[in-house]
Amino acid sequence: ELVAGCEPGVPLHGGTGSVAAGPGELAGALAQARYALTSARATAPDASVLTDTATLTSLEALLTGVPAEVRAAYRRTVLGSLLNGERAASAVLLSTLETFLACDGSWARTAEALHLHVNTVHYRMQRVEHFTGRDLSRLSDRLDLWAALLCR
Repeated sequence: ELVAGCEPGVPLHGGTGSVAAGPGELAGALAQARYALTSARATAPDASVLTDTATLTSLEALLTGVPAEVRAAYRRTVLGSLLNGERAASAVLLSTLETFLACDGSWARTAEALHLHVNTVHYRMQRVEHFTGRDLSRLSDRLDLWAALLCR
């Protein structure tokens, strides 16, 4: 904060990793610090921020350290033709998918949250499965889709 205060118009970013117990751990600590720096730049490009790898405790936080180009490629690969379809229809499916995953895969809670009949939710999720090639009954596929949504 003190350094950032000297030049308020210039955003400063920093990253820290774990303490290296010896010379053999320096490379790992440096890699962690660089990852945290990338996360700091992605999280707050216009503000000064210092990020420690110890604060990257969620998937969303972890993904902030992945370069934007890699996140975009992952999103395109996982969501596939769902992103290339008709914009309005794709937006509805993506919104329904996001709500479904946020509701922990509960058909009833998703239907309630979106003010839809549960059969409509089932139909939309079948379309998502078709376009992505993923099976929403599998945890690993749900995690892949959730990560792809977070990569926006």
